[in-house]
Amino acid sequence: MPIAAHPQILTLQQQAASLLLYQGVLADPVGQAFLALLRSLQSPADPEQCVFAYGQWFRAIAKGSKSWAEHLIERILLDDNPFSQHAQQSAGLAPTLRAAAQQDLETLYQLAQISNATQLSQWVQQAANLAAAPIAWSVPPSATSNIFNSTENWSTQLPQLITHYQQAGVGQFAQYRALHWQGGHLQGITHPDPIRLAQLAGYESQKSILKQNTEFLLAGHSALHVLLYGARGSGKSSLVKALVNEWGDRGLRLVEVLPSQLADLPQVIDPLRAAPQKFIIFVDDLSFEADDERFKGLKVVLEGNATAPAPNVVVYATSNRRHLIREFFDDRPRPSDADEIHHWDTVQEKLSFSDRFGLTLTFEPAGQDTYLAIVRHLAQQVSLPLAPEQLEYEARQWAKRHNGRSGRTAQQFITHWQAQLVTPNARKPLDWQS
Repeated sequence: MPIAAHPQILTLQQQAASLLLYQGVLADPVGQAFLALLRSLQSPADPEQCVFAYGQWFRAIAKGSKSWAEHLIERILLDDNPFSQHAQQSAGLAPTLRAAAQQDLETLYQLAQISNATQLSQWVQQAANLAAAPIAWSVPPSATSNIFNSTENWSTQLPQLITHYQQAGVGQFAQYRALHWQGGHLQGITHPDPIRLAQLAGYESQKSILKQNTEFLLAGHSALHVLLYGARGSGKSSLVKALVNEWGDRGLRLVEVLPSQLADLPQVIDPLRAAPQKFIIFVDDLSFEADDERFKGLKVVLEGNATAPAPNVVVYATSNRRHLIREFFDDRPRPSDADEIHHWDTVQEKLSFSDRFGLTLTFEPAGQDTYLAIVRHLAQQVSLPLAPEQLEYEARQWAKRHNGRSGRTAQQFITHWQAQLVTPNARKPLDWQS
């Protein structure tokens, strides 16, 4: 039978076109390359195009190092569609919506079966009249999902899928632990800072309070907005970022918003409300100019307005300033000024803005004992082969020559010595007493 008339290829195309809810599963480069390959096989006017289309699909699927079935399962688990959105909110699912999802799962299961053997490769060989079939994509099965059994019909596993959506969410909130606001949209951060709480030494009291507040958020209790202010390089930002690495598997997510984007905060928070995850809005290096209007947008989030606050969202902001809004002596009223009568009220509103955070954690400049304790902690983590006396001597010299005593300086010192000890001809610590 000529391949152009092969009924199975036409059936696959019709099945892909029939998806009602899960069209997004095939919208990625792998899915689009698969559909392009089916089109070239169904009408092979140009045999070389069939071979090229197969190569494009092979290249796309190989990037993920997953089988075709496992790739489709991963896409199903992340897909953001009306069914998955309703399911994650534990809302009652309309029978029609449930039936459509079940039909789509049946269809995707059928599409997944096509690459379990060498069928695609054989079709390309026949269409292009090749002496040998192209190599068929095949990888050993892996336990990539505890939700779906890839060998059973996926339509029968709808209850497990609903439970997954309720627990893990959908879309980029399920895919990424850290996101940022860019161009008016939330975008996932593919490679977030991997810092962990165990790597951070010093400021144990502040760390304990912030962890406890975050635990309240994860448990579904009322949690407070937090301002972390104090000395530069004391680890304020690292502490916030480490939280999501600690509890990301419990549904904690970090959403980074730049100070210049604070006016967009209502837009940022709206899509977070219905998600099952808990969110930290992270604003780093926060401060305002005297006439800055952005602080009003943040004030609405901290204090609320007619819109109810999102119970699964808190703001964690860092700053080097206790008073977030800069005040000048000229701002203070003088009796001779023909100015606002109640000008002091305006001044006090500016000065008290930081009080609108429920918690304020202060990070004092690191003394020598704290600095050396951080150095010893970091050196132990990377097994830096320096004797204690050598380590402390070199660390004190580094702080004098560079940025003073801080957690950041300690990390820079350790990073430098890690590289120096493995670099040929670099100065070794033998001359530490010279």
